[in-house]
Amino acid sequence: MIRVDAFDLKMLAALQHDGRLTNQQLADLIGLSASQCSRRRMRLEQEKVIAGYHADLAAEALGFNLIAFIHITLATHSPDNAKKFRALVGRVDAIQEAYSLTGDADYLLKVVLRDLKSLSDIVNNVLMPHQSVAHVRSSIVLDRLKESAKLPLKELGR
Repeated sequence: MIRVDAFDLKMLAALQHDGRLTNQQLADLIGLSASQCSRRRMRLEQEKVIAGYHADLAAEALGFNLIAFIHITLATHSPDNAKKFRALVGRVDAIQEAYSLTGDADYLLKVVLRDLKSLSDIVNNVLMPHQSVAHVRSSIVLDRLKESAKLPLKELGR
């Protein structure tokens, strides 16, 4: 973990809100010069605190109207089987997030799809037939209460 000061935290909070801010805009927001903001931003990028920049696309506007969470239980818990499953996850674009878990399921996948037919296809034709998978259970999201990729930076200021 690297050390960040109050100016770094203000800069990170502003960039989490809008990653397209120029150094001058950051300077105006946090009370430093544009050149100081530029140096700080470069340091935070080099130290991988700022992992990258991207555009947030509106899934529904593009016809991706279904979000589901899929619980996976592996057939065996060998390193080779886990490696095969991880390779499968990496190949499927519809899987936005994948987590290894404790508890009843081995993995939790978040998928974003166009419709129920797409969910049926990924479950029945991709996941269930895969040699590494023993059990698949899916849950369809009815309503999204909150979505955020922002880190709780205020916790660092304490």
